[in-house]
Amino acid sequence: MASLRYTQSYDATADPRALAEEQLPEALRRTSLLTRILCFLALGRPDLEDHWKSLQSEQAFETIRTRLWSILASTITTAGVLLAISGVFVTTGSPVSYFDYTSPAPHCLLFVSLMLAMIAMLTSGSSMIRWVHADRHWTQEQLELGGYFVLSYLLSIVTPMFFVAWSLHCFVFAMLIAGFSSQSMVCRVVTAVWLVTYVVNIGTILMETMWKYATSLNHTRYRQ
Repeated sequence: MASLRYTQSYDATADPRALAEEQLPEALRRTSLLTRILCFLALGRPDLEDHWKSLQSEQAFETIRTRLWSILASTITTAGVLLAISGVFVTTGSPVSYFDYTSPAPHCLLFVSLMLAMIAMLTSGSSMIRWVHADRHWTQEQLELGGYFVLSYLLSIVTPMFFVAWSLHCFVFAMLIAGFSSQSMVCRVVTAVWLVTYVVNIGTILMETMWKYATSLNHTRYRQ
């Protein structure tokens, strides 16, 4: 009983200003499906409540900035690798006759992969520069406005990953088309095995992502 009275007394004397700052602003409570999906892809949760609470201290904000920097740096590295590989395939001919990736369809996809990888590097670099100059109070003010500003905030994190993913898929599809168009049976068999592996991995990732999103959404509804 004494412990209960102490807890109630502590809650009653808590700083109302600090509690108000930790509460999620009204503009961030009602979010669209698109915003929830972007929140999940960018922050790992379908809402901004935990992210908003982490913006209440400088240490937590630095942790967020470090994690996002790591994600953007990995995105730039992946985009650089795709850019180099796609550039080699676009600018050179096939060294063997049974694997011709210079035909129109594969060559077009390789060129698209090259362009998407370049865009991914540019968007990742601009996002990293944005986070260099961002501070905790500026981030809070931007999120409090809601609407377009929240979408811009989330897209600065998600867009580079989106372009890298599409660049990788275009490269894979180009190789699959070239492989299945080959006159060599061995090449077609290897391509078929690669396709099965690709589909299984993508399916596993999608299933795990959907399960995590549904679990996070249920936890959010339970807390509300």
